[in-house]
Formats: sequence, C-alpha cells, structure tokens
Amino acid sequence: MNSYQFEFPYIFILIPFIWFCFRKCPARSLSIYFPYIDVLVGSKAARNLWLELSKWLGIILLVTALASPVTVTTYKNVQHNARDIMIILDSSTSMLERGFDNSSLLRDKFSVVVDAVKSFIKERKNDRVGIITFADIAYIASPITYDKKFLQTVLSKQKVGIAGKKTALYDALLQSIYMLENSQAKSKIAIVLTDGADTASSTKYEDILKFIKKSKVKLYIIGVGQKDGLDMKKLKEMASVSKGKLYLAENKSVLKNIYKEIDKSETSKVKTLSYKKYKYYYNYPLVFSIIFLLIYIYFKSIRAIVK
Repeated sequence: MNSYQFEFPYIFILIPFIWFCFRKCPARSLSIYFPYIDVLVGSKAARNLWLELSKWLGIILLVTALASPVTVTTYKNVQHNARDIMIILDSSTSMLERGFDNSSLLRDKFSVVVDAVKSFIKERKNDRVGIITFADIAYIASPITYDKKFLQTVLSKQKVGIAGKKTALYDALLQSIYMLENSQAKSKIAIVLTDGADTASSTKYEDILKFIKKSKVKLYIIGVGQKDGLDMKKLKEMASVSKGKLYLAENKSVLKNIYKEIDKSETSKVKTLSYKKYKYYYNYPLVFSIIFLLIYIYFKSIRAIVK
C-alpha cells in the first residue's frame, strides 16, 4: 500500500513568517550580515509580477524540500500459527443406528457425523486437515491438505462398511499419530469420532497409550451416541494423557456444540508483521527552488545595475 506524505509537514508554517518578514522586517547592515539581501528583497518600485512569482516559487519549493516529501510503501506479512488436524472417523456397522438426529429420526449416525465434519472443515481457513476412516482396518482417506474442496469430496464418498464392520480404533489412532509426528506444524490435533469400544486392532491399548504419551498430538475424542457401547474409562485416559478432552455426543445438537467448543479452544493465532519503505523526493523541489531563486537574483541584479 502506497501513500504520499511529508515527513516534516510543520515546516510549512515558515511560509507566512517569511512573507511577514519580507513585508515588515527591513534588512539592516546588509553588506555585513547578508550581501545582496537588498537585491533579494528589492524595493516596491522595482518589483514586477514575474520576478515576484519567481521569488516566491523558489521560497515555497525550498520550504517544500525542507518538509521532505516522501512516498511510504507499507508491506504486511501475516503469519498464521496453523495447525494440522486429523479427523478419525468410525465407519463400523454400528454407525448405521438411527435416532441420533432428533429432527430426522430416520437418519443414521454416520451421515450426521459426516455432515458435522464437513461443516467443521469448511471453517478451517488456515489449517491443514487429513481424514482417516476405520472399521476392521484403518486407512488414509485423505492426506493432510489445505484443499477443502477435495476433503469435502472425500467425505461425501465415505460409507459405512467401506473399511469393514468392526472397530479398529487403536490402529486408527496409531496411524494418525505417525502422520502427525512427521508434520512440521507446531500444533497437532486428532479428532476422533467413534460409537464403540475397540474390537479389531492389532495394537494393544497399553502400547497406544505409550505412543500417545510420547507424541505431541492432542486428542479430542467424541463418543457418538450412548455410553453403553463405549469404553469411557480408556477413552478418557487417552484424551487426558494427550492434554485433550473426551466428549459424549448423545445427539446431533450436542455434537454441533462440541465442535463449536473445540473450534473456540483451538483458534489459530495470527501475527501480523509490517514494515515501511520510504522513498524521498526532496531533491526535486530543492533543485527547482535554487533555479528560481538564481533567476530572481540574476534579473534583480541586472535591474539594479541598469538603474
């Protein structure tokens, strides 16, 4: 962004003082203190319009040069403390249960959860997001990316049973941690959405707990539905050791509120660095000021000699 300004605008207050001085302050001992001051000031009888114009143009341009005209270019560098977020999505057959959405009881849990994830991703302006879907196995549905349209497309293609029927939660967590550990982001988050206890992982609970403790990944675990099918004790322990949190979403409205809470607690920090570049133009009015004043002195001197 460019702007034109004067570095010392208050210098222009000199102009009325100079005008007053020419009108009211006659020079004394001219030959001692300022030779040719009588030529510069001149007499009323010797003045004419173009000489006066030359004199005042020279004075005004000199004052303008002293005020230091300058263009200022402002550069801004916005630094986002972006995060890498993994969405870990349970696609086991238990996610086909209905009644989770009070406004549409025929909708299954999985479709409601996918819609909530889409809305969450849509709000991620500076973060990278990846998706892991799990059931019998855990697979990477999308690598960590800034491409929100691609993520929306991937989510639209996720179906219950796409990875099997059971729940390999620990394997999905392990895969997510591996992906995030290789990330250069300062903040690393995994959001888990599941409705059941682990029934299919090759990774043991004790092992995944050790991995979580060693990693810098913060876990937000959301239990979808009722407590009955969830191992709340283990889920809470995993969230706690990661300095994250465990939630229970019993219906769609609670799930939305949970996502809002996570969004507020994990807001990206933005730091704006700005600097200014100055380009000075005082030399232009200074050169023209000297020219006009020299013209004035020269022609006044000639007029004085002639007289």
